[in-house]
Amino acid sequence: MTETMLFKALSGGDRSERLNLDCLNISHRPLPNPLPLTQTQLEQRMYSNHEGYNDSIHGYYLEDLAVGMSASHAKTVTETDVVMFAGLTGDNNPVHCNEVFAAQTQFKSRIAHGMFCAGLISCVAGTRLPGPGCIYVDQQLRFKAPVRIGDTVTATCTIQEINQERRRVVMSTICMVADKIVVEGVATFMVSRRAKS
Repeated sequence: MTETMLFKALSGGDRSERLNLDCLNISHRPLPNPLPLTQTQLEQRMYSNHEGYNDSIHGYYLEDLAVGMSASHAKTVTETDVVMFAGLTGDNNPVHCNEVFAAQTQFKSRIAHGMFCAGLISCVAGTRLPGPGCIYVDQQLRFKAPVRIGDTVTATCTIQEINQERRRVVMSTICMVADKIVVEGVATFMVSRRAKS
């Protein structure tokens, strides 16, 4: 399958294309097309409009941020998430994709990819805080516990430090399942200043 074909299959652009999931022994069923949205409706769903935002596309500017600000995103991990992440990244490690193999490991069943959970941190940073327009500069992570299909993971980013001169924001990054930390770390982002008038 070519990269273009994979994009079409993932985006729903060509319903005749099928993802090659044979290695995972899972069948593909086409999903119905979502209702068409206008550009404004799409932006309203994608971008927050809370205090500190300049407009519907740009997130916080450096001047709007303060130590202690925090934002979160929660996601329940599904079978589809694990399969699609394996397909997109090529990481079809049997601990993620093969129940028989995974049952023989210390985890006793399949687990989600650690980097899938790390991607939820990216969701918080890129859509909530600092929000659209920020640039990921650095991320350090420690994976502390497995995440299983059906778990709801909450990723939270909290501002620890702001370097005005370098336009850098350092945030603690934590992913939790219920009251258990599954991923923790620290991330640095570059954030734009407001344009001078």
